Amino acid sequence: MANGWDQDINLSMLTDFYEITMSNAYFKQGMKDTVAVFDMFFRDIPERGGFAVMAGVEQLVEYLSGIHFRDQDIAYLEKLNHFDPAFLDYLRHFKFECDVWAVPEGMPIFPGEPIVKVKGPIIQAQMVETMILLTINHQSLIATKSSRIVRAAEGRKILEFGARRAQGSDASILGARAAYIAGVAGTSCTVAGELFDIPVMGTMAHSWVQAFNTEYEAFAAYARVFPDDCYLLVDTYNTLRCGVPNAIRVSREILEPMGKRLKGIRIDSGDLAYFSIRAREMLDAAGLTDAEITVSSAVDEYLIRDLLHQGAKIDAFGVGERLITSRAEPVFSGVYKLAAVEHEGVSEPRMKLSDNPEKVTNPGEKSVYRLYNRKTGKVEADLITLAHEVIDDRKPLEIFDPYHTWKRKTLTDFDALPLLQPLFKKGVSCYEKRSIEEIRTFCQKQLDTLWDSLLRFENPQEYYVDLSDELWALKDDFLHGGSCGQE
Repeated sequence: MANGWDQDINLSMLTDFYEITMSNAYFKQGMKDTVAVFDMFFRDIPERGGFAVMAGVEQLVEYLSGIHFRDQDIAYLEKLNHFDPAFLDYLRHFKFECDVWAVPEGMPIFPGEPIVKVKGPIIQAQMVETMILLTINHQSLIATKSSRIVRAAEGRKILEFGARRAQGSDASILGARAAYIAGVAGTSCTVAGELFDIPVMGTMAHSWVQAFNTEYEAFAAYARVFPDDCYLLVDTYNTLRCGVPNAIRVSREILEPMGKRLKGIRIDSGDLAYFSIRAREMLDAAGLTDAEITVSSAVDEYLIRDLLHQGAKIDAFGVGERLITSRAEPVFSGVYKLAAVEHEGVSEPRMKLSDNPEKVTNPGEKSVYRLYNRKTGKVEADLITLAHEVIDDRKPLEIFDPYHTWKRKTLTDFDALPLLQPLFKKGVSCYEKRSIEEIRTFCQKQLDTLWDSLLRFENPQEYYVDLSDELWALKDDFLHGGSCGQE
């Protein structure tokens, strides 16, 4: 394997070491069957945007469906001389038995609300923390960045070209998947196309052009091999003096006698606005009004927006490192926190207090509802409730800002959609697999429910994630109870 380790790696061992040390301690304390509830949520939207995009659920289901510990895994842990033999025997016979819920892939998500919930034996719920976080954090980060880039292009195609810049093979493959969910037109990553049925795109590199004695010969040879899908890279030597003229010449001398058309050109350097405008003039004058112009070279949503503002004549953008690494902000702030523990069948809420207000959690087992205006179809707010609460959207509902409680609003004509959908019941998957095209279409449909004020790149409107009266009161009791975990 290219990464230098056995391809048969067991992802059940991909945990932070303290997941295993805590699990060993839970076991020794007689707590292995104690039922706990954990929430995954995130604290901040990347690049101070208006929303994030949920992604990675399918890979999470695949991971949770296959958790097990092999003899060699147990042997490694045993060799550390850190774990109780009875605990290692428990791992040898490990069976995942938790209930799991998640927000569907493609759904816009907001800080503070549970996007994954796990309920079950505390050892099992604890052991899956690392993989839940890295799976959802990574793909949600790339989907969020891709959504920004797609929106900046205003209907022009975005091509994901970042495979060689990704931080590892998994980041390249799953990043391409997340980007496609969020609206890119295709990927250069061939294996992502094979695995996920994503359109693959790409023509030639500068090395192809340099391999021939002249640029014209290179273009002509390529046109003969791919007459039905001929895109030519025109900036190897001089874009306007020879690149575009040679592309036009190949169209006239090679393609048109075959009854074919030049599909387009790509520009990968220089002043992309100026070159695209001049290239468009040259192509149009040659009767190639249908030939597309694609540009690449360190493109992101900000450059795309500026190029379009400058009148650039661009039909598609190839976006590489700034998409696949989310270079401007390469971390998604997802965390995984204990929310409740059951004793003798009674759920006891737990809450993390902190000197940093943003690190204070919401206590108890919870549900999340998205509230849609029936007339406009647009989102009004999200409402976090305790799990037993049911929102009746046939009745008026007063919501309020949990930090500025005097800010209140009564909804009278709305639909309440529960966001957390079941993935596992007692460890058995109930996930309904969707095709990637279905997820992509769902994502676009949900993005259309957002107000324009949430779509701004700078200073977007802050979306309301409110607490129910009952949850707010419970949290307020914790905050004013002065609890330090003492009896």
